[in-house]
Amino acid sequence: MRDNRPKDGFVEWGMFVIDVIVVGGGPVGLMLAGELRLHDVHVLVLEKLAEPTGQSRGQGLHARSVEMMDQRGLLDRFRAVSEEYRVGGLFGGIMKPWPDGLDTAHPYGLATPQPVTERLFNEWVRELGTEIRRGCEVVGLDQDGDGVTVGLADGTHLRSRYVVGCDGGRSTVRRLLGVGFPGEPAKVETLLGEMHLTEDPATVAAVVEEVRKTQLRFGAAPVGDGAYRLVVPAEGVSEDRTLPPTLEEFKQQLRAFSGTDFGAHSPRWLSRFGDATRQAERYRVGRVLLAGDAAHIHPPTGGQGLNLGIQDAFNLGWKLAAEVRGWAPEDLLDSYHAERHPVGAAVLDNTRAQIALLGTDPGATALRGLFSKLMDFEEVNRYVTEMITAVGVRYDFGEGHELLGRRLRDVKLKQGRLYELMRGGRGLLLDQTGRLSVEGWSDRVDHVVDTSEELDVPAVLLRPDGHVAWAGEGRRELLDGLCRWFGAATG
Repeated sequence: MRDNRPKDGFVEWGMFVIDVIVVGGGPVGLMLAGELRLHDVHVLVLEKLAEPTGQSRGQGLHARSVEMMDQRGLLDRFRAVSEEYRVGGLFGGIMKPWPDGLDTAHPYGLATPQPVTERLFNEWVRELGTEIRRGCEVVGLDQDGDGVTVGLADGTHLRSRYVVGCDGGRSTVRRLLGVGFPGEPAKVETLLGEMHLTEDPATVAAVVEEVRKTQLRFGAAPVGDGAYRLVVPAEGVSEDRTLPPTLEEFKQQLRAFSGTDFGAHSPRWLSRFGDATRQAERYRVGRVLLAGDAAHIHPPTGGQGLNLGIQDAFNLGWKLAAEVRGWAPEDLLDSYHAERHPVGAAVLDNTRAQIALLGTDPGATALRGLFSKLMDFEEVNRYVTEMITAVGVRYDFGEGHELLGRRLRDVKLKQGRLYELMRGGRGLLLDQTGRLSVEGWSDRVDHVVDTSEELDVPAVLLRPDGHVAWAGEGRRELLDGLCRWFGAATG
């Protein structure tokens, strides 16, 4: 465990300086904290809420996020409490089976309620030694060349080298930074909640099937213990979506669209969301960074929000750890914005397209019919599925091998599996030649000599997030890749 005593040069006004303060204790903040702790970075997570809300707005993990859980040794925990799915309305509510031969060893998603996801992440980061303080509201932020001073609502202050705002779409960190959040305001609003119904399940299913012929923003699905997760269009766009709808408002909208409220009663929670689409102009301002909904908001179509956020954290964690530990190349931390901002922008665009497909006017209905026919083509279905599940993401690393910039799927080796070798969050040279070396970088990159029938390249250098930093067999080119992504050699 890391020595938590103050270090010279990082104590001001009697306050201990933490390496990284993560503002927000949801899945994104916890994922980031875990990634940082793998590199022995001292992390403090500050969460405004005293207790979790229990709301399940995010409903599961797409294939790329499933891969990430495997890379960190968490997949068995998730599979034990989740259901696999390979079909569903991944794009604009259009129901199609997944295409065969997706470029992943995990061609499925996991249906996992968000409270369960948060619980599993909490367990993981606490096992790694992360400190989490709940009921801590951030109200001030002041950075200089050495660190960031964070002001809390109780009048106390904390000092850290870096701060990451993972505090949602209404991010206090983003507001205090003064970062622009351009985009479109909400034009439609949807009610979401979990409650019990007195109507029998067969009738509920029949009514939902009929209504969804014309209104795809309507649904009711059992979530256990006799309760249902219900979604229905709101009457209009509310001025303050932080105020949850009342049960009567919810029932009124159910009756308006289906002619019945199903005998809804005893709500577990009720909420509302709009189709506002916005993205932060910058993901980094000096020593403060943004991730998850603090960096981008969009409609939940395609179930991408939670996944996009934890994938931000997966990209950022090792880079920020490298900066803290002192071996990061000069522009490594800036590559977080350079890589993730375009990915976020692409997700915003595909949710805009999906909202158009979900419309009820004749033009939208015709467009949805056309798009459904297009998705019967294997190549179209594959493109859309890889886009939504994020297995198609490729970062721009310049010219080179076709694998360059892509994340590498899990491949079987003679002595195990690739992802089993990535649990520590380090770089990895998978060497099928036995002639290469990571001497000078062995403190941050593992060298594995093994072979795989699934990998048609002599060797690959993987970043801690699994993306291919170099592929080939030339030693000089390998050294260039090591220097670019893992800094100067030591020793």
